[in-house]
Amino acid sequence: MERTVTERLASHGIHPSAQRVAVAEYALRTTDHPSADVVWAEVRAGFPLVSRATVYNTLNLFVAKGLLRALVLAEGKVVFDPNVEPHHHFIDEESGTIHDVPWDAVAIRRLEPPRDFELREFQVVMRGRRVRPRRGGARK
Repeated sequence: MERTVTERLASHGIHPSAQRVAVAEYALRTTDHPSADVVWAEVRAGFPLVSRATVYNTLNLFVAKGLLRALVLAEGKVVFDPNVEPHHHFIDEESGTIHDVPWDAVAIRRLEPPRDFELREFQVVMRGRRVRPRRGGARK
């Protein structure tokens, strides 16, 4: 049985204020990887008085408590991922859409961190474009 957003927040030690629940309703249930501004726009549609600072602070709280992951998949752009289980990502270069890739879909034969560093986690970020079938069959 799926827990309510309020129960999920409480189970992570977060007081479920109205603003936090509004942010969680979108951010924890989306299958997208939204930026903070996208979350703010979505939340404002149903909660017009919520401030940008409240949304940003709430997202960062959710990251600190393990409900979201903050990812930098493009230079200078942070997105939030509600899937906190190990997985990889594929970025469609045409649309910018980020797709989750199951952990088992990528095989790494060797992973060696730089000297004097300990590896804590890793993920593979793939980039590409959708392959479109050729019209009229194959070329000769």
